[in-house]
Amino acid sequence: MRTVRISGRVDLHVHSRVSDGTGSPADLVREAHAAGLAMFALTDHDTTAGWAEARREAERTGLGLIPGIELSTRLGWRSVHVLGYLVDPLDPGLVAETERIRAARRSRARRIVDRIGEDYPLSWDDVLAQTTAGSTVGRPHIADALVALGLEADRSAAFAGILHPRTGYVEPHYAPTPVDGVRLIVGAGGVPVVAHPGAAGRDRVLPEPVVAELVDAGLFGFELHHRENTPDGARRVAELIERFGLEATGSSDYHGTGKPNRLGEHVTDPAVIERLLARGTGTTPVLPRAAAS
Repeated sequence: MRTVRISGRVDLHVHSRVSDGTGSPADLVREAHAAGLAMFALTDHDTTAGWAEARREAERTGLGLIPGIELSTRLGWRSVHVLGYLVDPLDPGLVAETERIRAARRSRARRIVDRIGEDYPLSWDDVLAQTTAGSTVGRPHIADALVALGLEADRSAAFAGILHPRTGYVEPHYAPTPVDGVRLIVGAGGVPVVAHPGAAGRDRVLPEPVVAELVDAGLFGFELHHRENTPDGARRVAELIERFGLEATGSSDYHGTGKPNRLGEHVTDPAVIERLLARGTGTTPVLPRAAAS
């Protein structure tokens, strides 16, 4: 990747309705432009299916676009999401693993719906009505169905209520380990960043030996600035960034109307974006028209 100079605000974590957002990839480009962003990353869960549409609209508007993915991984009981930027969407290893994850998500979602349906008037068709063709079906779509049926007020209420693990309806789905996820992303020419690593607080941030493994596998950084990182969790993440010489990113994790997150509420330093673009080799970004080589 040629060296580029980036200026302006860049949001590195945005979802479309291809996974669990509410807007189309093209909608997101227009929203990002209206929000005053110079560039954003489309990071749908375990899929790159929205890239082509987003790229066409970004090229039309002059907005910068970093094609990405949010890869589901698991460490024991803990779900760990790894953002992968500029991966090769045709990489055989990544394609096979994301297909396996999406299939596991869908079958898990069906079992959850069947359990909830024993106690509430919820059906699988209700959930499918909240998805679009090719979507990665998961708990957010179940939450949307619960809201549509008047069983919960909004997504946040659904996750705090019927979809909370304490209710017994929810179960984990298959996912690779974080180390394997980082290796998959790097092997596909991508740049891996652990998403919202401090969301559960300092005591549940990834243990230092695991972070060391991730760094050895090619980890680029941690998403330090994210609304779900708790203050003590963010402090611990900052310590790990300093300890291992990692990059700190900032992102909104925008899902449209599905969550309260707002585009550009956290952004990433342009110098970090430049280093990220220089490292990724799997696919090419759409550079903002103002970017210079």
